[in-house]
Amino acid sequence: MSNEFGISDKVLDIAKEVEKELEPIFNQYEINCMKTSSRVLKAFQNNKVSTTDFNEVTGYGYYDGGREKLEKIYAEIFKAEDAIVRPQIMSGTHALTLTLFGLLKYGDTMISISGEPYDTLKSVIGLSGDSENSLIKHGIKYEQIELVNNDFDYEKIEERVKKGSIKLIEIQRSRGYSQRKSLNIDKIEKVIKLIRRLDSKIILMVDNCYGEFVEDKEPTEVGADIFVSSLMKNLGAGIATSGGYIVGRKDLIYQVAERLTAPCIGKDLGANFNQMLSYYKGIFMAPSVVKSVLKTMTFASRILEKFGFEGVSPRFDEKRADIIQTIELKSEEKLVKFCQGVQKGSPIEAYVKPVPDEMPGYPHKEIMAGGSFTPGATIELSCDGPLCEPYTAYMQGGLTYEYGKLGILIAIENMLRNEE
Repeated sequence: MSNEFGISDKVLDIAKEVEKELEPIFNQYEINCMKTSSRVLKAFQNNKVSTTDFNEVTGYGYYDGGREKLEKIYAEIFKAEDAIVRPQIMSGTHALTLTLFGLLKYGDTMISISGEPYDTLKSVIGLSGDSENSLIKHGIKYEQIELVNNDFDYEKIEERVKKGSIKLIEIQRSRGYSQRKSLNIDKIEKVIKLIRRLDSKIILMVDNCYGEFVEDKEPTEVGADIFVSSLMKNLGAGIATSGGYIVGRKDLIYQVAERLTAPCIGKDLGANFNQMLSYYKGIFMAPSVVKSVLKTMTFASRILEKFGFEGVSPRFDEKRADIIQTIELKSEEKLVKFCQGVQKGSPIEAYVKPVPDEMPGYPHKEIMAGGSFTPGATIELSCDGPLCEPYTAYMQGGLTYEYGKLGILIAIENMLRNEE
């Protein structure tokens, strides 16, 4: 490769070794990308997508054929009954909030069976922060069951389900800011089968953030009733500039749609803010972009391990359930320097040096690196982490493998120079 960034021969030589070693794993990513690409293309053709579906619809957003068709495409891709795909959904946390408030009423009980949820969801539930608008403040009861050895505690789940009085069970597929591993689709399928056998009426909801198209099945294909995520992640492919989606059972989607708009209006309203072209392009390109991210993160895992970084998870040869790569850096200084190195390898604002600061919804100061075309788009190469033990960097993204690889190599070179 040409070397405009002054990357040392040592780093480049190790990169070549790593890429040779990873060829069989990269081939598997190619196979999965072809499967998901075929699924997406077939959904486009089955729904007769036309250029007129990309037109802007303003005002109340009545009779938006492009919006309705896009939601049918999402439902078909994920083998679900219905979907909501809207620019009015601002983030993954917002999609989760809409879903939980749409499905839960005063006196209902929800249980997280994947342990403590992501930081921003804790404030939605009412486990942190002082909001008067949390689920708990609205009379909704919350319980959680911890994971055991990075898997569900099937015994405790069975015991609790048998007691009854559960309206909704939530599963967080990705690790969030925790040290546990992300949950693959086989584990999710196993626990769903257990719960379904015991009680068929419980709503099974999956937080699918960072997980779409990583494996060859999605939550609704293994029995989940509903799942949600942000278009700033996998399915936006770095093309969608905002928005989120919810996919699942038709009756549940309608309840969530009423929370998004108003009772008895549901999915019938909502201007598209001229986002239809980016949303269609995003889902169309998502299989390829997710493949690039998986290659980038697998490359990062192996080369960082080669350079002596401890606590790399997942390891390069582990089965991946999402696009997140973590590195335990053990000190605030190393965490900050690593994130600053990732920023140096970014296309946008590479000259900026990120520093730790307070972030809304997070209990600790955060360091965030992300020279992204869309601020906050975690499908683009980014790295962040909370300033607390064990000072873990959470990395994801890379719109193409080539750019992702360059970003990782520049970050490593930055770390090595700082240590000299």
